[in-house]
Amino acid sequence: MTLGWYLVRRVAMSFGMIGAVFFGMLMLFETVEMVRRFGGRDVAMSEILWLAALKVPSTFYQILPLLVILSSMAAFLGLARSSELVVIRSAGRSAMRMLREPFIAALLFGVFVVGALNPLVAAASRTYEDRLQMLTSPDLQAQISLEGSALWLRQGDEQGQTVIRARSVEPDGLGFGEVSFMLFDRESGVPLIRIEAAETRLVPGRWILSDAKRWDLRAENPERDSRRYPTLELDSDLTGDRIRESVSRAGMLSVWEMPAFIRALDRAGLSSRTHRAQFQSELALPTLMAAMLLVGAVLCFKHTRAGGTGSRVLITVLAGFALFFLRNFAQVLGENGQIPLSLAIWTPPIASMLLALGVLLNLEDG
Repeated sequence: MTLGWYLVRRVAMSFGMIGAVFFGMLMLFETVEMVRRFGGRDVAMSEILWLAALKVPSTFYQILPLLVILSSMAAFLGLARSSELVVIRSAGRSAMRMLREPFIAALLFGVFVVGALNPLVAAASRTYEDRLQMLTSPDLQAQISLEGSALWLRQGDEQGQTVIRARSVEPDGLGFGEVSFMLFDRESGVPLIRIEAAETRLVPGRWILSDAKRWDLRAENPERDSRRYPTLELDSDLTGDRIRESVSRAGMLSVWEMPAFIRALDRAGLSSRTHRAQFQSELALPTLMAAMLLVGAVLCFKHTRAGGTGSRVLITVLAGFALFFLRNFAQVLGENGQIPLSLAIWTPPIASMLLALGVLLNLEDG
């Protein structure tokens, strides 16, 4: 176990250094992008740095598998360069035996990332979107969420904020059933008008309500003064694309919130395939990280004096990027319904692991 912990520490140290370098680079790039975007506006530098710090975790989270393969490659190349691998082999440890503890550590680290870091990244992404919307469109804000079996929307204009609740939604995101509108005053937040409609259709620039009833809450007796309309039109800055895009932002939900959100999507009549694919991808992340560790180590057991180190490093890096691309490509196919979700999500990490083990057995044991 002492030797196993030593190998785990070497891989962890490599991951820490490489992760710090990439995080710093991402922070620099995002800061420059935010300065370019808000440089001409009255936005404090502290706000720009805060936006960049909120944006970086989501990007860093996506490239974690690539960082694992680079860390594994760097750690085992260092061991080979210092002849430590030769000493370990002379003690009777095979390559397969040496990778046992780092493999288990990569699995456990993947579980920690999914269970603990994923909610933090999701919270940072939501905060970033809120702050960005406040800076870009402080007067016109639209928010969309699913709670229970209803879709909640909010739109704003110069008059006030309107909260919209729909019991059901058509797949195109334009047709709604059993819709309730509540208009609030912008200054005081007092409700002004309530509208109930059996069916509602969203067209460019306005809502078209069918069989609607309108209450003026400022009247002495709102029920007595209420009016019915066969058809009623209301202004709106929402579009079907914005609704579908907001609902499909799986990266803004933590892995713990996804099951309930998927059930809410199903009850509301919206497609949950994208979120199901994202949820399966999060569950498969520990397996993918363990597979990436094997891929990074498989070609790095030869001593550097044997030559060919540069070509082995190049092949390892290209293999890591290829597997990362294939995993994302398979997930897109699964989200579009081209192949089953379980096949799209779980095949790349398992195939990568088996491929790495096959190459390792062939190189080490002939």
